[in-house]
Amino acid sequence: MTIFVTMTDKFMSGWGGSSGKINKYVVECSNREQADQIVSAAKLRSEMRNINIVTRFKYPPSRYVVSLRKFSELGEIWTGSVSKV
Repeated sequence: MTIFVTMTDKFMSGWGGSSGKINKYVVECSNREQADQIVSAAKLRSEMRNINIVTRFKYPPSRYVVSLRKFSELGEIWTGSVSKV
């Protein structure tokens, strides 16, 4: 089952491409372990608020800008793992 971690990015909300809107950062995870890792990482970031684990989400484009990323696309800061080069 796909799990999503949703959060509000306070830094990106309200300006630029998010002018007048709330910027939501959403990470698609393959399992609960990945989701828990994203939650832990998000809690360490002062700009992230309203962090939730969900199985579906819907944000009306009139109020929100959504940045959707897959867990596998994220770097060490989010995943906690060091990539092998």
